[in-house]
Amino acid sequence: MRVDGLAEDEMQGLAQFLEQGGTLMYVNLGVSVIVLAMIIDRLIFFLLKSSVNARAFLEQIRKLVLANNVDRAVKLCSATSAPVAQVAKAGLQRVHRGEIAVAQAIEESLVDVTPMLKKRVQVLWSLANIATLVGLLGTVVGLIRAFGAVSAAKPEERSSLLAKGISEALNNTAMGLGIAVTCIIAHAILGSMSKRQAADLEAFSLKLENLLAESAHSTGGAAAPK
Repeated sequence: MRVDGLAEDEMQGLAQFLEQGGTLMYVNLGVSVIVLAMIIDRLIFFLLKSSVNARAFLEQIRKLVLANNVDRAVKLCSATSAPVAQVAKAGLQRVHRGEIAVAQAIEESLVDVTPMLKKRVQVLWSLANIATLVGLLGTVVGLIRAFGAVSAAKPEERSSLLAKGISEALNNTAMGLGIAVTCIIAHAILGSMSKRQAADLEAFSLKLENLLAESAHSTGGAAAPK
């Protein structure tokens, strides 16, 4: 019962916090929803969709290619949507056309796939600035309302009106800064993950290109799939 009561008090406190912030508070609330959705989307991509051990994956492809079983290697790549698998699939599908065709396919696929690793990460900086500015605007509007109401109010009402206006101003400031800090932290984490996976992808592509080139040479310019 006590836990339920605490949760209810927290919800009421949050509702009061948003209500005291005025209209601009809800604008930043919308920004916060967008920010959270983007962070969750990127985390799912980096931790699940693109989370493939490039070294182990390349070793699997190496064994299949050396066994002249390119078809099975292509099916292995088709089983996942990870960037390394897409690059590998592009190279394997042209392995029978020679070394130059393989290199071109890998480079083209790399150009197409790399932006996926940077997608939406830079937008977090813009959202941090937007949230800060909206919070600042809410702060200014709250202070204007506070002093405007005080100047026209009765003496006994001035303190409450001033407190209400300052509360609106500070709530907007807190909301804007909270969203901005979240965006900056998320940008640092997601940016680091993006750079690491981009570096792994480039190293994987180079090693794959060398592997397929060696395979083409060893089979006289073509690797016949089984």
